Amino acid sequence: MKKLFTTVLIAASAQWAWADGLSSLEGFMKSAQSGSAQFTQTVTAPPKEGQPARSKTSSGTFDFQRPGHFRFVYQKPFEQTIVADGKTLWLYDADLNQVTQRAQDKALGSTPAALLASAPDLAALRADFTLESAPDQDGLQWVLATPKARDGQLKSVRVGFDGETLAALDILDSFGQRSLIRFSGMKLNPALPAGTFTFKPPAGADVLRQ
Repeated sequence: MKKLFTTVLIAASAQWAWADGLSSLEGFMKSAQSGSAQFTQTVTAPPKEGQPARSKTSSGTFDFQRPGHFRFVYQKPFEQTIVADGKTLWLYDADLNQVTQRAQDKALGSTPAALLASAPDLAALRADFTLESAPDQDGLQWVLATPKARDGQLKSVRVGFDGETLAALDILDSFGQRSLIRFSGMKLNPALPAGTFTFKPPAGADVLRQ
């Protein structure tokens, strides 16, 4: 019995040692070609002198298909849609009835979206990011991704996994603003509806091309 317990303990320890952030990221990149989830995003601006930090929370749905396709639909408190169709990045603000259109290859680069949907594999990610395992926290395995380009607005991203399931993004920009995105109900490799990553500007919307 004691020998059996020791064997199980050694096996479990080996599994825990394997399940670090980089291993989880590698498994995710290999197994998850597409996905669908709900998300909650909390954005916290750096505190002003003598004042507490202020946070804003939004929520919505997220779909992706690698390489190069994703869709964020913000439902609360304001309606906003961000779609990458492989060539163009679209941003639609429902309140303003305004669409911003940008070339996707110039708009993404070293961004959190590259970690989720743009890069086809781990080697492609390493071209733009320095990747290292970070300490486990909140029951998740984390990867710290630091952009190699120093001229962008992104300072770092921590990517959290529950096993090989994407669970969180913790984004810090060069202005000290933090965005924490938590995913729930993640479905990997689902049958996504046709047109998920197609965007057509609504009638009457102002379209800004950048």
